[in-house]
Amino acid sequence: MRGRIQAAIDKVRPAMQADGGDARIVECDEDKGSVSIEMIGACSGCPLSQLDFVYAIESLIRREVPEVREIQAV
Repeated sequence: MRGRIQAAIDKVRPAMQADGGDARIVECDEDKGSVSIEMIGACSGCPLSQLDFVYAIESLIRREVPEVREIQAV
């Protein structure tokens, strides 16, 4: 599961890195179907990062890794 989540993040990573940011998986619990993701770099302090998280990262993970039930930004 972690590898597929990472692959999903990798799809949006170039756009985040172009603006000086990135995202990383902090915790992945396959039993619970939960993942915690941290926005880093310029994304960590950007007011738009929550929108990026919800509309890009979260929606992509939910589409590509349907067994994930909970996604949280940390």
